[in-house]
Amino acid sequence: MIMIIARAAVSLIPERKEEEMKFKVFLTDNGISLLEKRFLPALDKMGKVCHLYFTRDHTIFLHNLLNADGIQSIAQFRKEALFDDYRISSQNDDRIAFTIDLSLLQRAIRSSVSIYAEMGSGDAVGNAPNRLQIKLVKKLPANSNQPLPFLTFESKGYKSAVIQDVPISKPLSRADVLELQSALDMAQDLPRTLVQVPDLNQLQNYVDRMKHVGDLLNVSISKYGDLHVQISTTLITLGAEFRKLLVLGEQVEVPAEDQDQDLSAQSRTQRAVQRGDAQTVQVSMKHFAKSLQCHLAKPDCAFYGIAQEGACLTVIFQFFIPGSRQNDKSISLHCRLPVLDPGTS
Repeated sequence: MIMIIARAAVSLIPERKEEEMKFKVFLTDNGISLLEKRFLPALDKMGKVCHLYFTRDHTIFLHNLLNADGIQSIAQFRKEALFDDYRISSQNDDRIAFTIDLSLLQRAIRSSVSIYAEMGSGDAVGNAPNRLQIKLVKKLPANSNQPLPFLTFESKGYKSAVIQDVPISKPLSRADVLELQSALDMAQDLPRTLVQVPDLNQLQNYVDRMKHVGDLLNVSISKYGDLHVQISTTLITLGAEFRKLLVLGEQVEVPAEDQDQDLSAQSRTQRAVQRGDAQTVQVSMKHFAKSLQCHLAKPDCAFYGIAQEGACLTVIFQFFIPGSRQNDKSISLHCRLPVLDPGTS
């Protein structure tokens, strides 16, 4: 009798229906160029695994947004910047997110592009050109009884098709997607003052020399347009200062007493902090150097700012429309570096 009761109790529990979701797009030539040659090499430096988040209008690569460890990076693209014939549906407001290994994704795109090129772009009698299709599928791997999710790349030609599968995590639940979206919304807050660094190579050269000195980097940003980076040990202090940079947001004129050419960068920064015209935070040298690897995405310039109350150091990379000085609003990339000291403001 006990077994019968137990069996009846189990049968009364309804099975949970798995959420249906569909995703199918075609990667454009511009999308291939952006991902394969620029953004994936840069994002891979931020971390091997990231969240890939698709919405009705955007594709977003996210590092470390759901944990407080490490550098956060957010690369966001309007769907038209990467894809054609964009189709997405899910029971979660047409939003799909999962984790993916960026090196495998990069390898799949590179391999597909190679196959795509070998097939040619169509034949002389008007057959449809090859297209690189990406879709979300479930497949049964060898020696497995349970189907697993994959992001599938299919290079379609007139006579053949080549398919490559990139394993992904189980898509995030509704609750996890909401948490990811909330973290993304919070990460969009901008510092009140941003200074532009037009030459990242120069900053990279300074950091390459400084990173062998110590592990902690002091970063100061003033409303005058000054960026000061300094690393100190018991034996040596090494720093670099960039002055009169372009300022976005809150800015003030340099006080007359601070225009003395004999004033050291350290003294100038201390005075600005005391007046409330500057902020200083301490970050990991490893994180700062890693953020500079975003130059692989070929940004046209970068803006640095410190969040309110020294919550984090923000780096925003700007991209121009090719052949112009106008901001390309279809692409965005920024990093948030955790601070190791609450800083002064």
